[in-house]
Amino acid sequence: MSTRDKVIAIVAEQALLAPSDVTLTSTLDDLGIDSMGLVECIFAIEEEFDISIPFNANTPDESDFDISNVAAIIAGIDKLVSQKP
Repeated sequence: MSTRDKVIAIVAEQALLAPSDVTLTSTLDDLGIDSMGLVECIFAIEEEFDISIPFNANTPDESDFDISNVAAIIAGIDKLVSQKP
């Protein structure tokens, strides 16, 4: 399963949607994911990819990790995975 497919599956699960309802341009708001759902997504992604996402739910606008849409999340994960030792 590709990074894209895994992330879409995780986001869809949190949004209680089918993966086919999640597009690369979807924002978490578009999908109905609130701040608690965002935190759950982050935890699930960290576990799935064995990475640590530099994201603080208390100050999401100050994060270096772009969560503007699904494509940005995937790109951020790919970058973090490529930097793993």
